[in-house]
Amino acid sequence: MQKAGEFSASPNYFKYLKYLFYLGLIVTLGADFFVERKKVYFPWELIPGLYAAFGFFGCYLIIKFAKTLGYHWLMKEEDYYD
Repeated sequence: MQKAGEFSASPNYFKYLKYLFYLGLIVTLGADFFVERKKVYFPWELIPGLYAAFGFFGCYLIIKFAKTLGYHWLMKEEDYYD
C-alpha cells in the first residue's frame, strides 16, 4: 500500500487530476447548453458557456499578473542581502 505522499507525488496522479479537471470542464460547459434562460438583461447572456470562458480567462489573467508582479517586483537577486 502506498503512503499518501508517495501517491500524490506520482506522475500518474497528476494525469488523473488533469483528466478529472477537463472532464468537469466539459460537463459544466455541456450543461450550460441545456439551461433555459427565461429572463436575460443583456444579449450576451444568451451565449452558452460565456461565463465559464469569462471566469477561465479571468483566472488566467490574475495568475499571469501575479507571477509577473512577483518576478519583477518581489524577487531579489541571490546576493541582495549580502
